[in-house]
Amino acid sequence: MARDTCDGCGRAVSVAGGMANVWTFGKNDGSAGTAMTLEFDDGTDHLLCYPCLAALPDEPSVADVDRLESVDGETSRLREP
Repeated sequence: MARDTCDGCGRAVSVAGGMANVWTFGKNDGSAGTAMTLEFDDGTDHLLCYPCLAALPDEPSVADVDRLESVDGETSRLREP
């Protein structure tokens, strides 16, 4: 499982799948990632942890991603503009 950091809050995240998990089976098969890539209409993409994804509004913008911050290990929020 590939490891990286969240573009929103900086938490360490894991990305499910990929070449690292081609020959991994069973409980540690790499299917349980902790982040997803969010792609915007302007062509940019951001790797975000699930707490950051949950903190974004329904129609997020790149500016919303820039305002993300970690509150604790399980939640994120948007800083006030």
